Amino acid sequence: MRNVISFCLVSFLILSTESAKAQSVEVIKYSELAKIISDKSDNNKVINFWATWCRPCVKELPQFLDLYEKYNNDQLELSLISFDFVEDLETKVKPFINKKNIKVKIYLLDETDYNAFIDKVDPTWSGAIPATLMLSKGNERRLFVEKEFAENELEKVYLNFIK
Repeated sequence: MRNVISFCLVSFLILSTESAKAQSVEVIKYSELAKIISDKSDNNKVINFWATWCRPCVKELPQFLDLYEKYNNDQLELSLISFDFVEDLETKVKPFINKKNIKVKIYLLDETDYNAFIDKVDPTWSGAIPATLMLSKGNERRLFVEKEFAENELEKVYLNFIK
């Protein structure tokens, strides 16, 4: 009996430690996304639309993480907006984020009718991902890019944008 209790206690402690390390993902609706976009922050904002099932998105993701590491102390706010399905949050999204050790703001957009809001994000957006929205401090300027960034391209685009 003592062995069973010890096993249960050790298992609980391991699981608690693992969940404490897990990056949180906030499930949001378009109305919350609109607030993220429209908030007139003192920071430059980079908002990337992606999904774990999107190969080009996953391929360019390290550029966004590197950009954040390099410029987060220099007034950069990075948000990753996942287009994964909400039912895949625990089985695909969180394991992916933990495996990649992603430590930036991550949101999962809980919307099924993308056509209802893509024009509101940017009128030129076809709805394809990856896509990135850059907003200057105070939302004075914006740049929308609907494509995968080539290697080392994101930082150049960002630096040119914030000039």
